[in-house]
Amino acid sequence: MLDVALAAGLSPETLRKIETGRIATPAFSTVAALAGVLGLSLDAVWTEVSAVGDDEIGAGAPGSDPRHDPASGIVMVSEPRGLPVA
Repeated sequence: MLDVALAAGLSPETLRKIETGRIATPAFSTVAALAGVLGLSLDAVWTEVSAVGDDEIGAGAPGSDPRHDPASGIVMVSEPRGLPVA
């Protein structure tokens, strides 16, 4: 664990906090650094996290949540805002 943390530019304590859930939402740059050190693509990480997240929140049938676009994997966390009309 020490080697992974240091190679990713993290302190071992930060990696421990991420592993134990004390840092529930690490920064994207942290996730990207860890993925790189572990030889994982960000697509693979996203697929794994998405599957776990769906199970944990008790997601409904595919396509039942209008905020989620399964084709792109994009999940909206807020309502879209329109562009100003000229």
